Amino acid sequence: MDSIAEILELADEYESELPALPALPPVPPGAQIAGWIDHTLLKPEATSDQIEGLCKEAQKHNFASVCVNPAYVPLASRLLADSQVLVCTVAGFPLGATLPTQKSFEALSCILFGASEIDMVMNIGALKSEAYGMVLNDVQSVAQTAHNQKVILKVILETPLLTRSEKIIACLICKIAGADFVRTSTGFVPGGATVEDVDLMYRLVGPNIEVKAVGGILDYETATAMIRAGATRLGANAGVNIIREALE
Repeated sequence: MDSIAEILELADEYESELPALPALPPVPPGAQIAGWIDHTLLKPEATSDQIEGLCKEAQKHNFASVCVNPAYVPLASRLLADSQVLVCTVAGFPLGATLPTQKSFEALSCILFGASEIDMVMNIGALKSEAYGMVLNDVQSVAQTAHNQKVILKVILETPLLTRSEKIIACLICKIAGADFVRTSTGFVPGGATVEDVDLMYRLVGPNIEVKAVGGILDYETATAMIRAGATRLGANAGVNIIREALE
């Protein structure tokens, strides 16, 4: 699969029959689920004091990362310099409508300030316009920038805005573009992660590419349901509550 024509041909096949579900990792026991959570604060009104609190919570509970807006990457990187917690940030967020060169520059700037993971928003409008070459170029451009710096790239599909067919095509594009993860959503549109979407995405890209579920993950029950469907990373601002429930 190395061309748009092949992607569309395969997508047609998957419309009628999806690939078998790859083997799933076990749900991490108890508080170990923290290592699967990106502790997230992406609200536009987030303050530096709130980011500092986010980083302290991430260190206390051993979350996988903090996910913050680009302007807070230098602060988060400084606060977590002596920690195992990674700094994750976003590119082209939350609309995905900027040019590939802008997304790549934004990603590189954040990496130079200490980001270890980039969550970029796919060009949603281009996908829905069937401009698949544009979408492929968009993801490939940021993937190359990230991987040249040995940084992970997650691609946000914004699944609440997509049809099932569009989700399939988006996943297959990410697969050949070199993404490390596909991510369900930004959390900024109505809807969010669903078990059905995570299952679909994992069947299409797993196990070599991982799935990050974001949107509406507010408790331990929902978190474990996403993992059982194929998610290996969860984006949530309710991480502390999830850990509390996991321990209970």
